[in-house]
Amino acid sequence: MWLIDSEAVATRITTGSDWCLIVETSAPFAGYDMAESGRVEVAPISGETPFAGHLGETVPAVSEESVRVNGRIALEITFDSGRVRCETWSGDLRLSSK
Repeated sequence: MWLIDSEAVATRITTGSDWCLIVETSAPFAGYDMAESGRVEVAPISGETPFAGHLGETVPAVSEESVRVNGRIALEITFDSGRVRCETWSGDLRLSSK
């Protein structure tokens, strides 16, 4: 998943092979085929994500959680109207609103 700010800087949030949460500056890339697992499409945000309700808002705070073995496991992004939590769970990226 990529978050793109008002200055067109793209931040990618994904999970690593060791189940850590990766947060890096990275330009969005094209979709790709994963054979039997299907195809990954890169598309603009839809109303189905916790970030949809915060488009255009300022981010006044970001906090992260880490564990000794895996490193970063969660990132909580605070907006004026609420928070979105990004976390890794069994190698999958989970997003939730608070």
